[in-house]
Amino acid sequence: MEVKKILLVEDDPNFGSIMKSYLEMNDYQVTLKVDGKQGLSAFKTFPFDICILDVMMPEMDGFTLAREIKKENPKIPFIFLTAKSLKSDMLEGFKTGADDYITKPFDSEVLLYKIAAILNRKSSSEHDREVSEFRIGKFDFHFDLRTLTINNETQQLSPKEAKLLRMLCTARDGILIRKDALQTIWGADNYFNGRSMDVFIAKLRKYLKADPDIEIVNIHGNGFRIIRPQAG
Repeated sequence: MEVKKILLVEDDPNFGSIMKSYLEMNDYQVTLKVDGKQGLSAFKTFPFDICILDVMMPEMDGFTLAREIKKENPKIPFIFLTAKSLKSDMLEGFKTGADDYITKPFDSEVLLYKIAAILNRKSSSEHDREVSEFRIGKFDFHFDLRTLTINNETQQLSPKEAKLLRMLCTARDGILIRKDALQTIWGADNYFNGRSMDVFIAKLRKYLKADPDIEIVNIHGNGFRIIRPQAG
């Protein structure tokens, strides 16, 4: 698995060093810079998968740095770190395109979870653009158009239905991990989102009944698998 690269910009050298070591212990490659100008220079020099930016910094604050980074790469995800919990600051952070906003002090495991979720969404989104057309038994599924067609009859899918069906079709080892689908499509793995996903699975099963050889089966305690005839 490719090691993900993090740009960490934090003006407190002790806190930054501890964070860097913790992230590296969890298999990330981390570049630490102590002010916004150094952070921007590093971003222009090396490729990164995600940025973690302190808000209050000398030379260039985190909001300004984020805007400059977005000019270089509009698709780069980033998380803000701040010692303040002012609503105005949080709104300013999200206006710059932040994927998340974490107030110090925070639980390091929560930060790891947020990083993984953001990178997973980014990876899934990129994969969505790569694969858009599928043959599922007798069905033709077009992800971009959100259409499921059989015998010249077309079912228009909702955005969540289309994303869920695409994830079923492209799942690694054929099994769609439940928590991966919840984090990618619903944004969080919790009870209410889980119930919502079950409703969407039921809808897909109903659509696919037109081909009796197609079945979405539960993998107990894990997720779902779509069973379909083998091509050829």
